Amino acid sequence: MHRIKLGILLLIALTCSVNAQQPKKLNSSEIYEALQKLNVLASVLYVAAHPDDENTRLIAYMSNQIKARTAYLSLTRGDGGQNLIGPEIRELLGIMRTQELLAARGVDGGEQRFTRANDFGYSKHPDETLSIWNKDDVLADVVWNIRQFKPDIIINRFDHRRAGQTHGHHTSSAMLSLEAFDLVNDATKYPSQLKYTETWQPKRIFYNTSWWRYGSRDAFDKIDKSNMLNFDVGVYYPLKGMSNNELASIASSQHLCQGFGRMTSRGTQEEYIEFLKGEALNGDNPFAGIDITWNRIEGGKAIGEILSNIENNFNFANPSSHIPQLLRAYQLLQNVKDEHWKTIKTEELKRIIEACAGLYLEVSAGSPTATKNERVNLRFEALNRSNTSIQLVSYNMTSLDNAIEKNIVLSQNQRINLEEGITIPSNINYTNAYWLNKKGSLGMYNVEKQSLIGKPETPRAINVTFNLNIDGVSVPITKPVVYRYSKPEKGELYRPFEIVPPVSASLKDKVFIFDNDKQRDIEVIVKAGKDNIEGYVQLAYPNDWSVYPAKQKIEIVNKNDEQTLVFTVIPPKNQAEGLITPMINIDGEFYTRELVEIDYSHIPYQTVYLPSESKIVRLDIKKAGNNIGYIEGAGDVVPESLRQIGYNVTIIKPDQITSDNLSDFDAIVIGIRAYNILDDLKFKQKFLLDYVNDGGNLIVQYNTSRRLKADNIAPYELKLSRDRVTDENAEIQILEPNHPLLNFPNKITEKDFEGWVQERGLYFPNEWSDEFTPLFSTNDKGESPKKGSLLIAKYGKGNYIYTGLSFFREFPAGVSGAYRLFANMLSAGKENTPNKKLND
Repeated sequence: MHRIKLGILLLIALTCSVNAQQPKKLNSSEIYEALQKLNVLASVLYVAAHPDDENTRLIAYMSNQIKARTAYLSLTRGDGGQNLIGPEIRELLGIMRTQELLAARGVDGGEQRFTRANDFGYSKHPDETLSIWNKDDVLADVVWNIRQFKPDIIINRFDHRRAGQTHGHHTSSAMLSLEAFDLVNDATKYPSQLKYTETWQPKRIFYNTSWWRYGSRDAFDKIDKSNMLNFDVGVYYPLKGMSNNELASIASSQHLCQGFGRMTSRGTQEEYIEFLKGEALNGDNPFAGIDITWNRIEGGKAIGEILSNIENNFNFANPSSHIPQLLRAYQLLQNVKDEHWKTIKTEELKRIIEACAGLYLEVSAGSPTATKNERVNLRFEALNRSNTSIQLVSYNMTSLDNAIEKNIVLSQNQRINLEEGITIPSNINYTNAYWLNKKGSLGMYNVEKQSLIGKPETPRAINVTFNLNIDGVSVPITKPVVYRYSKPEKGELYRPFEIVPPVSASLKDKVFIFDNDKQRDIEVIVKAGKDNIEGYVQLAYPNDWSVYPAKQKIEIVNKNDEQTLVFTVIPPKNQAEGLITPMINIDGEFYTRELVEIDYSHIPYQTVYLPSESKIVRLDIKKAGNNIGYIEGAGDVVPESLRQIGYNVTIIKPDQITSDNLSDFDAIVIGIRAYNILDDLKFKQKFLLDYVNDGGNLIVQYNTSRRLKADNIAPYELKLSRDRVTDENAEIQILEPNHPLLNFPNKITEKDFEGWVQERGLYFPNEWSDEFTPLFSTNDKGESPKKGSLLIAKYGKGNYIYTGLSFFREFPAGVSGAYRLFANMLSAGKENTPNKKLND
């Protein structure tokens, strides 16, 4: 089992962040706000490329001021970004960023949607983006999302006219949105979608522009704005006790793994949207000509009159007094022919009725997980905290064909506790992120089931529908099964209830580096998903490797217990690489997935099942020196990777950076973006440079040019830029082939840059003093050579190295050349050391 657990100290106290999984309970003000929104039949779709691209100010404004149903369509899940709070990258980072988006929408009131596009990393042009994404598939997904959500207006975050001037994903999102606008109402386009939805035509599409698009506020002030609408998104919400821009800041701060935590802001703030296409603008209302009242649907007028009367005469002290009117509106709504609005407004109305009655309905399992065919005990709680007549007639459960009759009167404030045993169906799917169930490509996730595309999460497998009779009206309310528990130091906690395989296996590391041909023991950790597991484990591995023993028996008595097995892996004599996979045989069925658990306090607990495989690399590598000090920056796995090739790595905390503590290290490495996130480095830089001056070897990995904590991160002039090379196969030119760093202890050639992943590097320096020597030149197609990927300078008796090469991505991928080059960097200055010791 691979488990990741970090506690995050949140500076903003919100109910949704205190316990990310706890069910929301509406107070009177929130019921009234929900009622206001119930009375508006408008929809807005906001479109961009990544998590944290969205303008939370405008989403919050549309949702809370206009009261429109507002969704953010993020084309990707942000898998290609960096993680500032933990080690998760790629798919696991996408899981985290999905949940952070949902947390943001929980604050600003929006909904969340996606396409199958995979964030493969920074792209400099939409032509590249759309070739890697598969343009037609992503366009189909944008069309699908529009047809399903049925927005009245669409707002693009980015400008479709800026190809090559900004992130290719950004421009592509706008281009696809604009193209989809013309296709969604054409039944000949993506006709297979129409088995599940209908064509639709939004009225207008806009671009959410701003002064930054024009370079400065002065330039923006001078342009013609006759084709634009603007809003003051700083409006104050008395019912919330905060302004829209405060709400938006809190929503944006949910993107913690991207370092988006920020202070709230207040006061007038203008937002602009530029009209692009659709029905001509008439006045300053983006919904001009669109009826956004109940009158827009047949049979809606009578419903609107009832609900408007409740809104105008809302009883904050006793919301339950409105239940008879709400039930009348509910009955009328069930006869409406417009299935789209009927479905949406029925759920909104049921939630309001439930809240007005103070109705508490919950189903909790005795364990957070279960396997197929397992018997599970469920605890039911039903409580009516009003004087409304409510009867629990029956309930339906996912695993049962027929409803279980109860006919229990829910008397005022008298809790009903029930227990029910169910057997998990054998044909149910294991709980997992649906987009990770099948192997995808570099640019696309593989999702075959059309109904899942666009959803932020996999729908919960086990649900219970409470069939209620409320004042003579049948109202079904569905709740997912959860796991509710408590910890003495945290109080009440919630986790999703999940269906898991009977067994999972994981290897300790995702890459095993063999720096010689000696055998090595590798641990396989097997975790039981149920009681009484018996079987055996064997490894799949490349033909030129050997593993002993061939198989080992497992016996695990208790669910959630683990058994660790040790296999001896013997590498070949020469450099080679491949994959190793544990295979667990239980009653003739093989299980080859590992359980990954992601536990952060600002998002719900996540379990993910991924293929359990690790890369094994027989590496031809030599090293000089052994003791490495590492100052951690944003989450990366460089220390673990260096230990893989035999280095003794000591983590140095910022408060431990003193002359005495640094002197014994053969080299010191500063983690990625450390100068962006560690305030203390401003005061510790002197000790680091003194270490170099006295003969030490300091390696600084990439930082961004913004928000540097130290004025001077190098002993000489060094200016960081946004230069990057995104093509992982971009040609590398060696500028100084005879330089010691490229020849000792390993000879570095262009071959060492084969097999790199995602990118060559990022945020290279573009200006430096003559003391620095650039060693490589590389560039993306059509661009000028970039020579700042690796710079070395003598300083006193030692060496200072700055590198923007993406070692933090190459090490987890087991890229041999990256290890060899980094070993040379750690060995810098030792080529002429008497009695030098080489480890090979």
